[in-house]
Order: sequence, then C-alpha cells, then structure tokens
Amino acid sequence: MRYAARHTEGDGTLAFTFHGTGGTEDQFHGFAEEMFPGASVVSPRGDVSEHGASRFFRRTGEGVYDMADLARATAKMSRFVDDEIARIAPARTVALGYSNGANILASVSFDQPAHFDRIALLHPLIPFDPAPQPGLAGRHVLITAGERDPICPPDQTRALAKYYADQGAHVELVWHSGGHEIARNEIEAIATFFAPAPV
Repeated sequence: MRYAARHTEGDGTLAFTFHGTGGTEDQFHGFAEEMFPGASVVSPRGDVSEHGASRFFRRTGEGVYDMADLARATAKMSRFVDDEIARIAPARTVALGYSNGANILASVSFDQPAHFDRIALLHPLIPFDPAPQPGLAGRHVLITAGERDPICPPDQTRALAKYYADQGAHVELVWHSGGHEIARNEIEAIATFFAPAPV
C-alpha cells in the first residue's frame, strides 16, 4: 500500500489520515504533522481509481457503494492499521478522514473498534445500517458536516451519529452552513477534539 509516514518516539500518539476522493496521502498528512507535533503520522492512499481519482473502495454511483469492495477494502485497511499499531506500540491511536476517507475510517471502526481511541469523520456518508458493535462503547467520535451538503444528506449524518451513540460511543456532531467543503469551525472542532487531556 502506498502511504506517507513520519515515525517518531515523540509523545506516544499514532495518527492516521484518510483522504477524500481524488486526494492523495499528502492531503491531510502535513495538517496532521502540525496538529500532532510529537506524533507518528501515517497516511495511506486509496488503491481504487475512479476515472483517475484515488478512492479507498469502489462505488457504482453517487452514494451507491460496491459493498463487496467495501468489505475487501475494510479488511485490507484494518490489517494495515493493525500492523502499524503493532510496529509502533502507541499510547493512543487517533484518526481523521474526509469524505471517502471518512467512510473507510468509519467502516474500519465498525469492523475493528479497538484500533482507534478517537476518530474524526469529516463529511461521512454511510448509506447502510451498520451491524451493532459493542466494542465502540467508550470510544470518542467527532462528526462534522455541512447543512447543505449535496453529497452527504444531513439525515444520514444524523443517523450515523445516532448509530455511534447507540453503541455507547461519546459522539460530537458539528455543523456548518455550507456544503461538502471543510469550514473553519470544523478545523477548530478537530483541534479541540484531539487536544491532549489535561493532566
């Protein structure tokens, strides 16, 4: 798998970033390096090409997922994350993903909830009902979204937030008034969400 990585002894944090459709491993890698100055940062690139645009799994239309390929991609990414965690042995593991990257991150959290202590899902779209996952209890989830997002309908965003809450996760839902773009208040929410807990 192609990816960008910064490995450091640092503060014991391992951070993953997952790009959106058409992005690369560099889309959020530098942002994460700045946000987590003492952390190891790993940013994989999706292995699917949609008319030349990198994605983590295939789809057959806007908001219509190839569920078999999503299962393949989820299993592959779960193994990749597991290998990085085993190699680095971090004190905490966090992740953020945008759009398609948020979707693969969410899917990995449904499959292997113990991988991440905190996840930030920026403009996710999960157009199916995930299976119950009691392992999500106590995990921290931030979801950010646009009230007028044409790609991620607000009702599905709320349904995803409810799913995590129903599993016992600690969920924060942050909106902005725009569409699929990332707004300043999302960046501020991410910084607060990932800030180290006071000693």
